[in-house]
This record gives sequence, C-alpha cells and structure tokens, in this order.
Amino acid sequence: MAEQTEHPPSPSSARTLAEALWFPVALFLGFLFAFAPALHAPQPHHAKVVVAHPAVERRIDSQLQRHHPGGFDVTAVTDGRAARQAVLNRDAAAGFVADRRQPVLYVAKANGMSLELALRDVFTEVAARSHKQLKVVDVAPTASKDLMGSTLVYFGIAWSVPGYILATTLLRAVTFSRRRKLLTIAGVAALFSVVGNLIGAGLGYIPAAPSAMAISFLLTMAVATSSSGLAPFARQFFPAVGMGLFIVLSIPTSGGVAPAPMLPTFFQHVHAVMPLANAVDALRGVLYFDGAGVLKPVLVLCAWIAGGAALLGLDAWLRSRRATGRYADDEDAVEEPPVDDPASEMPTPTALPVHRHHFGEPIPTLVGTVHDSDQQPVRGAAVTVMDTKGRQLVRTTTNEHGEYAAAGLPEGYLRIVVSSVGRNPLVHQTLLQSGAVVRADFALRSRAVEASQRAH
Repeated sequence: MAEQTEHPPSPSSARTLAEALWFPVALFLGFLFAFAPALHAPQPHHAKVVVAHPAVERRIDSQLQRHHPGGFDVTAVTDGRAARQAVLNRDAAAGFVADRRQPVLYVAKANGMSLELALRDVFTEVAARSHKQLKVVDVAPTASKDLMGSTLVYFGIAWSVPGYILATTLLRAVTFSRRRKLLTIAGVAALFSVVGNLIGAGLGYIPAAPSAMAISFLLTMAVATSSSGLAPFARQFFPAVGMGLFIVLSIPTSGGVAPAPMLPTFFQHVHAVMPLANAVDALRGVLYFDGAGVLKPVLVLCAWIAGGAALLGLDAWLRSRRATGRYADDEDAVEEPPVDDPASEMPTPTALPVHRHHFGEPIPTLVGTVHDSDQQPVRGAAVTVMDTKGRQLVRTTTNEHGEYAAAGLPEGYLRIVVSSVGRNPLVHQTLLQSGAVVRADFALRSRAVEASQRAH
C-alpha cells in the first residue's frame, strides 16, 4: 500500500522567499553598481596622449592637469609623424602637434566615437587658448555603416552571451562526455564566428578579415569553456556568477558606450581582464590598426579558455576520487542535478539526492520513503514518476534510508511506480498542486511472504 501526505515540513516562508529572490536581487544590484557607475558620465580617465616636442608637452600637460585633473597622461614625442604613429600603434589615444599656423590632433574613430569627440572638445579648448583653430585628423576611420565606432561591441555580445547560454544548456546533456561537450562548444563557436563575420561584412558593419574570425571564435570559446568549468564549483550560485561575469561586468566595460580610456579607473582594470573587452580590443586591432595591440588581448582570451579547461579537469579528478572513495560502495547514490540557469531554462523533472536542504538548491516537490512490511527501509528501490499519459518524467532510486526525492515536476496528476527485486511493485496516483510538496510513502511486501501466506 502507499501512504500519501501533502505539505510535509518545508523551509520557512522567509527562507523560501529569500531563495526565490536572491538571484533577481543580486542581478538588480549588479546592474546598479556596474552599469551606472561605469557609464553615467563617461569622461577621460588617464587617457594616454602624446604631444610633439618636449617643451610643448610640459605646457599642454600643465593645462590639462589644471582643467581636467586625472583625465590625461601626457608624454612627449619627437615630431608630428611620431605623434601620428603613436595613435596608429595604439600607444596613445591621441597625438597633438602644436603647429604655429594650425594645431593638429590625430585621433582614431575606431577606438570609439565618444572618445574621439571628448578628445576633440578638450583640444579645441587648448587650441583656442592660443587663438588658433584645431585641425582633427582621423587616422583609423571605421566601416561606412559603423558611424559610432561601437558596432564591434554588439557583435562581441552576440558571440559571448550565447556562449554562456550554450554552456548552461550543455549541463543538461548528461550523456555527453566532457570531451564531446568541448567539441560541441568548438563547433558552435566556429559556426557563430563564420556566420557573424560574413553577416557583418556583408552588411557593411565591419571590414572583412579572416583574422577577425579567429578572434570571435576565441571569444565564444573563452566564455563557454570557462562557464562550463565554473558550473560544478559554483553549483546553485552559477547563474549569478556566470551572468555577473559575462553580462553585468562585461558589457559596461566592453568599450562600447564608453571606450576604456573613458571608464573610471576600477572599471579600466575590469576591462583589462574581461573576455568581451579583450575580444573587442583585438578585433579593433586586426580590422583598423594593422594588427597593433592584438597580442595581449588574444593571450587573455586564451587564458580564459585554459582556465575553463583546467577547472573541467579538476572537476573530473575530484569526481574520480569521490567515485573510488566514500561513494564507491553506494552504486545507487543519486548525483546532484545539473545547474539550472533561470535565464535560459524552464524547470526540468530531476531526481535529487536526499540530504539537508542548502540555500539556493532546488526544493523537492515530491518526497517519500520505501520500506518493507517490517518497516525496514528498502535501499535501491526504483521509483518512476510518470504523467497521466504514461510518459516517464523522472526515475530515481532510494538511498540507504529508503528515501527518494524529485524536483521540477509539472502540476497535475502524477503516477508513481515503485519496484524492488523480490517484492511486489506498487503504483500510486497523486495530485501535485502549485506551491505544494507531495509525500508518497510505500510499503513493499515480499513475494515469498505473500506466497507463503496464500499457501496457508
């Protein structure tokens, strides 16, 4: 017979509310403290500027520090040609030449139009103090349809955010080995890279360059591989960690709305290590600056890929140790379920290990025990949950205490089948309602005992 009881003891209302709200609250605060401080008032912060001739450099530096303290780091170069080359080499955001007839400012729109406009405004003031009109020369203009110089950031988002989502969806591909998952990530990254670059070049948003495909491939690989490596260690907090890294911190520091020299100092440090920001820097280098400044961001992307692969290897080693250690004698142990990302997945029927509930873990919607006619727990009993059409939703086994649990089950009537070797199976139908936890306990009787009773 089966015994059913609804609404067993569950986490308190306050704890349940906290578990439901912690992720949106964390995301809300992340957006507030990342996007707003980084982008609310973009202005130069330690932007590197070169000035032709040392004597002029000291005068310009003094003026800039007086009117824009902390905005610019000024160094001297020999002449106007060196000033122009410093911008092309990406050693400086601007090069200024105080020509007697007309001062010249060398800038690169490829670094972002907002940076170009800020530099133009500042040095227009500098030239006006000498009663001269500034001449602005763009040494790295963008593609014809990239008027703001920020299109690369949008393509970078298209290559990075789906990489994070790909990693979360592959967590549910439990039949895939780690090697197969990495091959899938590489294949998808290659596809995204080729399609994105062909579309961008075809529409005139970005120049056509085979090397850009390699960088966009590395970006998707970096995000997807590092996400896959982080998931087993962040566990139920992985959605907050993943979205915090690859959306909340990455997008405002990517160099789109505000190029790196216009970000506050803290966010410039974040920019230096984020995959999206480094990919955008590398893409600008190969598309507009003849490869200048590409090595460092490519190495950062490779470091993210290597870090993710190392974490996957560490997880495999830890799982191997657990399998040969304390879990070696428990073949029926139910593993922790894959991480659910609320941004990309609906709840999936999942078997849960029975243990004390931890904050942020899935709350079981179906629990119960299986015991024999002597009230002793039945270990390893198979518990199958089906819908009313007979389709299997989830299957699990009882632990050493005869307990089982499942989460993510749909509302409505469920059919539960319990069986064990040498005992008669039982079938029970129960109704699962929204917000409720259903308990279904089973008492399996031995076939030998029943046969003996019938014989007498």
